[in-house]
Amino acid sequence: MKLRARTIRFATLLAASLLAAPAGVTARASPERTASPRYDAAHRVFRLDAGGVTYAMGVNADGMLQTIYWGARLPADDPLGPAVPASERSSFDPAGALTPQEYAGWGGAMTATPALKIRLDDGNRDVVLRYDSYRVDGDHLSILLRDAQAGVAVTLDYTADAATGIIGRSAHIENAGKQALTIDAAASATWNLPRADDYSLRYLTGTWAGEWHLQTRPVTPGATVIESRRGSTGDENNPWFAIGRGVAWNEEHGDVWFGALAWSGSWSIRVDEDILGQVRVVGGYNPFDFAYRLKPGEALDTPVFYAGYTRDGIGEASRLLHRFERDRILPGGAHAALRPVLYNSWEATEFKVDEQGQERLAEKAAALGVERFVVDDGWFGARDNDHAGLGDWVVNRHKFPNGLKPLIDKVHGLGMSFGLWVEPEMVNRDSDLYRAHPDWVLNFPGRERSEGRHQLVLNLARDDVKAHLLEVLDRLLSENDIQFLKWDYNRNWSEPGWPQMSPDEQQKVYVAYTRNLYDILRQLRARHPKVEIESCSGGGARVDLGIMALTDEVWPSDNTDPSDRLSIQDGFTYAYAPATMMAWVTGSPNWVNNRISSLDFRFLSSMQGGLGIGANLLDWTPAEEATARGYVAEYKKIRATVQRGSLYRLLSPQERAPWSATESVADDGTQAVLFAFQRQGEEARPFPTLHLRGLDVKARYRFRVVHGKAAPGTPDVASGAYWMQRGIDLVMKGDLQAAGVVFEREGTASHQGVTR
Repeated sequence: MKLRARTIRFATLLAASLLAAPAGVTARASPERTASPRYDAAHRVFRLDAGGVTYAMGVNADGMLQTIYWGARLPADDPLGPAVPASERSSFDPAGALTPQEYAGWGGAMTATPALKIRLDDGNRDVVLRYDSYRVDGDHLSILLRDAQAGVAVTLDYTADAATGIIGRSAHIENAGKQALTIDAAASATWNLPRADDYSLRYLTGTWAGEWHLQTRPVTPGATVIESRRGSTGDENNPWFAIGRGVAWNEEHGDVWFGALAWSGSWSIRVDEDILGQVRVVGGYNPFDFAYRLKPGEALDTPVFYAGYTRDGIGEASRLLHRFERDRILPGGAHAALRPVLYNSWEATEFKVDEQGQERLAEKAAALGVERFVVDDGWFGARDNDHAGLGDWVVNRHKFPNGLKPLIDKVHGLGMSFGLWVEPEMVNRDSDLYRAHPDWVLNFPGRERSEGRHQLVLNLARDDVKAHLLEVLDRLLSENDIQFLKWDYNRNWSEPGWPQMSPDEQQKVYVAYTRNLYDILRQLRARHPKVEIESCSGGGARVDLGIMALTDEVWPSDNTDPSDRLSIQDGFTYAYAPATMMAWVTGSPNWVNNRISSLDFRFLSSMQGGLGIGANLLDWTPAEEATARGYVAEYKKIRATVQRGSLYRLLSPQERAPWSATESVADDGTQAVLFAFQRQGEEARPFPTLHLRGLDVKARYRFRVVHGKAAPGTPDVASGAYWMQRGIDLVMKGDLQAAGVVFEREGTASHQGVTR
């Protein structure tokens, strides 16, 4: 509908349909949570009020849609607008470049980073997007921008989550003209921050076995680009950002604007500060090697770029994201099952998998209270090492003469669900699939085909490859009573050619591949709704809100050293919920650093997320088995709080700090779980006093020590105010020390979260 001179109210503007994910996967609405966006026709201003946030944009006199306000929620009768274009500062600094547009095309006097850059077949590259109209479609607000002369129409989609104030934005870019065009760059959104001169940026970097390092740098004139050119999310950078005002913003204090891109392919987030101190965040498809051709009538949808605001520090920003992810992104939402205690056989067997050996491990795992048994690599094809077999997803009959059914029946009989490791997107040259279809991999004809881990990448952008993978995986799940897939992805793209397409269409591979991956996952979930999936990519190289919409958990790192894991898991939680984070107890000394640690330290480190065990259980002593049984039983009492509660990072282990402490508080305030660690004792310094957060100040909480020791004189029972203001002192001496403490509000039963 066209803009009208009246105020429009529409209810329940909640999280978006995931355009980054396949169609049909949507964020879930909740009837008790509503938002109240408004349109002020007199000033031509759109306003979204949700959670503690107000977001407003307006149409200025030049017809541009520009940001007016994004920050703490304002009273409904506070005036916002009209939108006023920036004044020209000089002939070098025109208004078009300085105005904070919501979604600017590269055209006119635009010199700032645009959201959209195109080229038409007639050579024109000038696109100026002006407001056309808006419409309301269910719980979405859509605003149409248009360059009629160029034949370009862009529909901006806005959603807002009433519980968290997190806004989702994406763009539908249509060739509405009579000639073909090529999109050279397409962002999902431009986020314009209030003008200031003291911003700093935080983001996450890493590498294999060293993911999730938190980086901080000042935002200064110029640009900071975080990106992946790898064909997947990557671990070098993660598509999350947080920007705070001043240098003192911390866990509890400070204005913070934050966001995460829902896309599992190559991506880019660019933070620019212009000459006047205006900060813009532009994110979406990575423009490197990107070209997406549209014939007349064709369109391209961008991923969703989510962003939020809080005035209560980076800790609250994380908690808002965690809640949003649990309720709106993850399959099942607020009703999703808790993560079961898992055993994975990789460390015990590697490729030497056979029925008898797996059954022995299953018996050991069940005796510990494990709820899910997973057979890792080596069960299929000619898979005796990593040189062969990938692509041949049939059971190896030398290792399993009667197929998987006897082992699956054994596992189920022991009271556990059954899972398998798969890596469907890859192929070894030494495989039946590659010998039959060497053209199915990403490649440039006549050029070298680079291998990583002795494997090549199948081109999922091809419909025949997509159909084949869907068929073999569907058959695997249909013929076997499987409840879980660990979906791995162990190399980057190289030579990303698509020879079956014309030269001007080949670069669509970056979008088509990821969309087909999402579609395979979506169809498998629809056909096998009881099967859960973990996203893994050599560790944490494919973790983002796009893949998380179709998987139940993620693997943050192959590094299972429990001391390293403290930093890895801490960094992970800035962007992603502990409910998704799998953490394993493995052998000692650990294979990564040859570091020796106690079983207590290993369990408590892993109990901060979804608990798994990956050690060779055949090597454990009876005493170790008894210790493990105790921790598994304890974890089942607290996991609802750990996985679904509010996380407070009390002591950060970033920058190899000697201490780490986290606290998880149940949503109803009845339970709090404290994990504390000392990596290294130094100069006889005592462990810092820990001041809890998030408790009911008037309620009384009784504490019990799972492991470790409280200082003499610590009361058995005290008020929430006491534990937060006075705090608790723990006794820790030496290296690799750990403590676990549970606080229960008096008069309530312990949380139980047992699933089978």
